[in-house]
Amino acid sequence: MKKNWQIFFHAITWLSLIAFCVFIFRDSEDISLRRLFILFGLYGAINISLFYINYLLFIPRFLNRKKYSLYILSVLVTMAAYAIGKYCVGLLFVDDVLMHNVMVGTKATRQSISFWSYFVSTFFTSILFVFLSIILKFSTDWFLNERIQRDLENQRLSAELAFLKSQINPHFLFNSLNSIYSLAYQHSENTPGAILKLSEIMRYMLYECNDNKVDLSKELQYLQNYIDLQKIRFGNNAQIDYKIDGEVTDQKIVPLLLIAFIENAFKHGIGNDTQSPIIMVISIDKEHLQFYIENKKYTNNRDAIGGIGLSNVKRRLDLLYPGKYNLQIRDEIDTYTCELSLVL
Repeated sequence: MKKNWQIFFHAITWLSLIAFCVFIFRDSEDISLRRLFILFGLYGAINISLFYINYLLFIPRFLNRKKYSLYILSVLVTMAAYAIGKYCVGLLFVDDVLMHNVMVGTKATRQSISFWSYFVSTFFTSILFVFLSIILKFSTDWFLNERIQRDLENQRLSAELAFLKSQINPHFLFNSLNSIYSLAYQHSENTPGAILKLSEIMRYMLYECNDNKVDLSKELQYLQNYIDLQKIRFGNNAQIDYKIDGEVTDQKIVPLLLIAFIENAFKHGIGNDTQSPIIMVISIDKEHLQFYIENKKYTNNRDAIGGIGLSNVKRRLDLLYPGKYNLQIRDEIDTYTCELSLVL
């Protein structure tokens, strides 16, 4: 089907060019309708055939394979053959092709065109059609290659995003199970509630995060569930200052984008310090989101393995919000602060 459209497009283009030339010269006194048909119809078809011989045969077989000498030789021989052939055709229509008006004094007389004069003029006409075919071929190949490269880049980015997202679930589950394990180890009565919260969180991650973007309201509810899970872990000692400013309407956001910052605060911060609570503020308007989080650092709780959460979210921001976000992280002696400004 695509090939048929290409043939149709080429045919319409050539017919339009021939019709345009006929329209331009139709009122000329020394060009009859018969001569118009011969010059633009018959000879136009001959020149077009040269265009496609170069476009479909010589360029793919020689030029694309860097056989430059063979290409130049083939083109020159073909153009010379075409010039001779067109002269032979002209012998069948001498008055229309091989004769031209010459002014002698005040009178116009008809004179024949010599073979070499006709050969040179038609040879240069052939060069024009060869040049046009080269331009079309390389333009087509360039756009095709650009599209292929763009598709490959999109596939690469999609694969990378899928990989980054696949890291989130195990990373989150690993941290959450550690929290629930602590509750179970202490025989806490909050363990069943923590497991229920975890199941709600996992349901969201498994079934509602498959789209590129989700409703901001659902993402905020997911964050609330995670914070509630952490509150269960800390019990009455939880010191968490979490608030949302602004109106949530129909805004969309990439799923699982903010959770890494919150996980990091709970994992490496102190969640039961009355003097330094974990502070989380999300400010929302129609097209922007600002996220601020601050926690006091618990220096004795260092992850020997090292987290992947923040490096993951930075890469996802680069891929999904290029030029549309600003992330500032301040890692000070006793506090850790993140500020994210995002164009939704």
